[in-house]
Amino acid sequence: MYERTVISTSRAKKAEAALPRFAFTRADVEAIAAKTKEPAWLTERRLAAWQTFEATPMPTLNDEAWRRTDLRPLKAGQLALPSLNGKGPARRAPAYLHKPLVGKQQGGLLVINQGKVEETALAPDLKKRGVIFTDFVTAARDHGDVVRKFIGRTVKSEDGKFAALSAALARTGVFVYVPKGVEVELPLHSVIWDRGAGASLFTQVLVAVDDGAQATFVHEAASPTADGQSLHAGAVELIVEDNAHLKFVELQSWGEHVWNFTHERARIGRDSTFDWIFGAIGTRLTKSFMTVDLDGEGSTAKMSGFYFTDGDQHLDHDTQQNHNAAHATSDFLFKGALKGNSRSVWQGMIYVAPGAQKTDGYQANRNLVLSKNARADSIPGLEILADDVRCTHGATVGQIDQEHVFYLMSRGMPRPEAEKLVVDGFFDPIMQRIPYEGVRNRLKKAIVEKMG
Repeated sequence: MYERTVISTSRAKKAEAALPRFAFTRADVEAIAAKTKEPAWLTERRLAAWQTFEATPMPTLNDEAWRRTDLRPLKAGQLALPSLNGKGPARRAPAYLHKPLVGKQQGGLLVINQGKVEETALAPDLKKRGVIFTDFVTAARDHGDVVRKFIGRTVKSEDGKFAALSAALARTGVFVYVPKGVEVELPLHSVIWDRGAGASLFTQVLVAVDDGAQATFVHEAASPTADGQSLHAGAVELIVEDNAHLKFVELQSWGEHVWNFTHERARIGRDSTFDWIFGAIGTRLTKSFMTVDLDGEGSTAKMSGFYFTDGDQHLDHDTQQNHNAAHATSDFLFKGALKGNSRSVWQGMIYVAPGAQKTDGYQANRNLVLSKNARADSIPGLEILADDVRCTHGATVGQIDQEHVFYLMSRGMPRPEAEKLVVDGFFDPIMQRIPYEGVRNRLKKAIVEKMG
């Protein structure tokens, strides 16, 4: 018994020593606060988040939420913060990122290139009606009262190590506020573009749609692939107040050298609707916590997720549907395809609180494995504490149907083209849920590129 105890302790210490350790310090937090000339309340928030970060252990494979995602290969100590005195980027973000994805016009455009605002525009009539659409640093400085009202209402630094890290160090981000009763007919579009290896990027995206308001918001995060490693840690906070409506399109195409960690959470008020369209094709490794809190009676949330991995990519999405009020509806569908040695993890949970009667919850994850070394883990779950509900879930992992391929080949189609068509058909239910042609075309292009 004594020898076993010694071996176990030794292994635990060895595993702990192998965990990545960041080189960031409290001085970095203070330097960011001083450089951005932010209000005192935000600096206090940063410093409190830093304390939480230092007190929170790095996730390990022993943590239930992380048992399929190994952080040990991350060279955290070699990652640097961008220089606070650096000049603007030498090159503009790619032209395609400036183009509208929803319709032919947009109500506003914000492009942030390597932490610097490259382009910003908001329709004059939206400004007159009180809509705020700007980068996070400007919002905190010029609209501090509004930012302070909403920040931290959904994602908190206590949610995890990386949530605390991004809260402490974020100086890149987007803030959207739609006042009460205002309908934003044309979509708002933001882009965060970064490049290079060895750097770290921390972002904050905060969207608040007030009572009776309505908006469509498209957010993209992208970079080219480089050698080495880079880090992105970010928070996405989405607040949809009573009788409000938000359509949120999120596209992630970071380069395949990026280690990506996000905490994303939406709070939905009474009689409100929320439509979340999500696409992920990039990064070396992703761990994303994506939660919807249906806090208002009669609220509705819909999520349509798409991912496609190849090479050594590892994408881990953890979704949560919290039904905290009666007569609420949620509908989550995630679909993914995998090639090479890649791996996907999806963990989903529908939670129904006591008293949340007449809940209607649905979640499903479908995976198509396109090579023998690829792997998909699909783990749905239910936790129901009310007795008058309808909750269903499903998960599938399978290979491409060779009968379908053979049929197409028998009609004269080469095998590669036949397989592409089958994969396109697999993703079609997701595409049909996306009402925006530009988004569908972007995702279909990603399928073609991944298929080679």
